[in-house]
Amino acid sequence: MPCFKVKWGRELYPDIDVNTDEDPILFKAQLFALTGVQPERQKIMCKGGILKDDEWNLQLKDGVVVLLLGSKDKVPEVPQTPVKFIEDMNEAEAASAMRLPAGLTNLGNTCYMNATVQCLRAVPELRQALKNFQPDSSDATSYAFTISSAMKIVFAQMEKGTTITPIVLLQALHRASPQFAQTGENGTYRQQDANECWSEILKMLQQKLSPLNQELGEATEKKVHNSFIEQFFGGTFEVKMTADEAPDEPATVSTENFLQLSCFISMEVKYMQSGLKSKMKEQLVKNSDTLGRDAHYTRTYLISRLPAYLTVQFVRFQYKGKEGINAKVLKDIKFPIDFDAFELCTPDLQNKLCPMRSKFKDHEDKKMDVESQVNKTAKSLEVDGEDDETKYEQFWFDNDLGSNNSGYYTLKAVLTHKGRSSSSGHYVAWVRSNRDVWYKFDDDDVTSVTTDEILRLSGGGDWHCAYVLLYGPKRLEKC
Repeated sequence: MPCFKVKWGRELYPDIDVNTDEDPILFKAQLFALTGVQPERQKIMCKGGILKDDEWNLQLKDGVVVLLLGSKDKVPEVPQTPVKFIEDMNEAEAASAMRLPAGLTNLGNTCYMNATVQCLRAVPELRQALKNFQPDSSDATSYAFTISSAMKIVFAQMEKGTTITPIVLLQALHRASPQFAQTGENGTYRQQDANECWSEILKMLQQKLSPLNQELGEATEKKVHNSFIEQFFGGTFEVKMTADEAPDEPATVSTENFLQLSCFISMEVKYMQSGLKSKMKEQLVKNSDTLGRDAHYTRTYLISRLPAYLTVQFVRFQYKGKEGINAKVLKDIKFPIDFDAFELCTPDLQNKLCPMRSKFKDHEDKKMDVESQVNKTAKSLEVDGEDDETKYEQFWFDNDLGSNNSGYYTLKAVLTHKGRSSSSGHYVAWVRSNRDVWYKFDDDDVTSVTTDEILRLSGGGDWHCAYVLLYGPKRLEKC
């Protein structure tokens, strides 16, 4: 693997390992991560020649110095037409001016990846963490590096509001997880499981995105996190094992970390809450030291740490050995727009959640007084205005940035599947913009939808069924 030196203006980046078995666009992605120059603005020159995006047309030897031309920011151009304010536009002009968010091109059964990216982009803290990501060039060939850098590039390009072709991310995903690169008989990529893609991307980001810092007083003990993903997406279970046949045997208590909760579907389950609770208490048989034989035990799971962003996967696919496919459970499972996780938590965490929950209750009580306060409060409890953090109460515990201090969540994004198995069909992302406005991201086709349409994604037929839900902290406006 050759090692290049890259000169960019007054900067010199030595010892950059380059994998020439991959397309040069990945090399440009490395340079973007180091310099901030978008790949489409880069000109890489050596001995008078310019490197192409899709082939190594230059003979570049180990240790060669290449010249990078390009600026971080696009040079502003003089507008061709006079600026027109939205107040002066007619309805058609206003509709054109209010640009829809960026869609993603389907590169051949890659809707699973596109839907995952759109849902994750609904987390403003993740957007900022990727923007702040400063990779180490010595680690430029690791899978975690290439996926993190590719996510940084895709998110940056999506800020422009035009359709993006996420080829760099797809190639990085194929390198990190070759199962996503499988092709069918006609040579096109096979459909993949979107939740597996979601988990793989988070696993890679977990290795590279550093936790956000929190300034605290000397007397306050801060909870330490190893990564941003653990900080904002990671929860903790308290797992207790008790012997049903030996009451005097001490219970064993341990902890387990999680990045998503599973909603199990059975004949009895009709609502997400009951699907979550169904597997948080289970019976099992294991050897008892007290009794000297196999005995019945009860294992219970309760949440001891709630993350700011809670991911819920509906376990809709079950493997059928005869057919060799992951068959889909189409059953209608209702899910809420606003979710309360309080009863899933340990008593200790419930006590800690109470102060903020009391603030929410006080706010609810006040809105009954005056009609104008009703409208104001309803707006404050939604996700509108998330950029103006000063308007809202803190949603995390003082010593644990990235946690949820109330147990209240509001739905931010839904990833749906349409079809009969995980290896076929179609994935779509539905992402909340503000209050009752959502966007449906069907690859590069982006349309606006309402909350009523989101609630119809609960399943029960061949229409889009909710597969992965992303909940964010419910925000309370300051009084």
